[in-house]
Amino acid sequence: MLKTLTKSLMVASILASAPLAAAWAGSHAINLRATANSNENDEDYDGLVVFKNYVEQASNGAITVELFIGTQLCSNGAECLQGVADGSIDIYISTSGGASGIFPFVQVLDLPYLMADDRVAEKVLENDTEFMKTMKQKVLENSQGSIRLMTVGNTGGWRNFANTKRRVASPSDMEGLKIRTVVADLPQELVRALGASPTPIPWPELFTSFQTGVVEGSKNGITDIMGMKFPDAGLQYVTLDGHAYMGALWFMNNEQFSGLSDDLKRVVIDGFYQLQQATFASPKRKSIQAYQDFAAGGGDLYVPTPDEKAAFKEAAAPVFDWFQSNVDGGGDVYNALLASVEEAEAEIAAERGSDLE
Repeated sequence: MLKTLTKSLMVASILASAPLAAAWAGSHAINLRATANSNENDEDYDGLVVFKNYVEQASNGAITVELFIGTQLCSNGAECLQGVADGSIDIYISTSGGASGIFPFVQVLDLPYLMADDRVAEKVLENDTEFMKTMKQKVLENSQGSIRLMTVGNTGGWRNFANTKRRVASPSDMEGLKIRTVVADLPQELVRALGASPTPIPWPELFTSFQTGVVEGSKNGITDIMGMKFPDAGLQYVTLDGHAYMGALWFMNNEQFSGLSDDLKRVVIDGFYQLQQATFASPKRKSIQAYQDFAAGGGDLYVPTPDEKAAFKEAAAPVFDWFQSNVDGGGDVYNALLASVEEAEAEIAAERGSDLE
């Protein structure tokens, strides 16, 4: 009796999954080439591992994901995004600075002091918000339909000011410091607004630049600071102002995505959701040990008071006008971000109120 029941259940299961299996089996196997210009200790890698595992299992092997970590396929944002556009790369993750040469409006993620914490940022970056819809539409339009923005996750927590010289508790403490930035315009404008000197330096050269005094500070998350051993190069002061959420933009070749069946599109979309959640969580866990190690090594961690943080935001005010005036599409994404932040804050306040009842 038990054997008969087991056999019946197996047959029922096979028949139930047959239409989906047949649909996938009838198409050629799909291999997605995904790259991240980082390393296996990075949040980007954590996200890709989760994405690969989910997509391969949920598609029953109809999709395979091949990971290229580092510079095997491309070495910088412009080169990698060109690879996505022409189809030699299927999936690529970039910081806002890395993608700004192709999509200048993504620098909106570097506008300072707009999102208060992780809870706000994670709501704002949900796929159905006004901000994300606007960003996705602009990426498609500006790439002539060749590149699709799939999701925005996190790559290192929050940007904080760090330096080799002194504790920074107010904008006046930034005066004269040479701060490393990426080549993107907005981070340089922010550093100037705070009275420091922006100095674009390639990431691999930053350790030596701290040692030699070419730069005296940077805008990084603690996991990057400790992962690159910057305290050994003299970086001993970190101000936890959390001026920008370190957004990770995940792009995909639009032709590859559009050519998938609806079932496989859903698998890929859900895979990017899993990836996003993994990158949200990874920096929170890794930063605990990173902060402990920084302090144990003699590093100075300073948390600005609310009044001090307000002073930083006030000093940075010219950056908002600059962004809207000088970045094509900047006003649209800026207004969409403000609207989504306001909505997120209202939702969170309601949720907290409900929990307190």
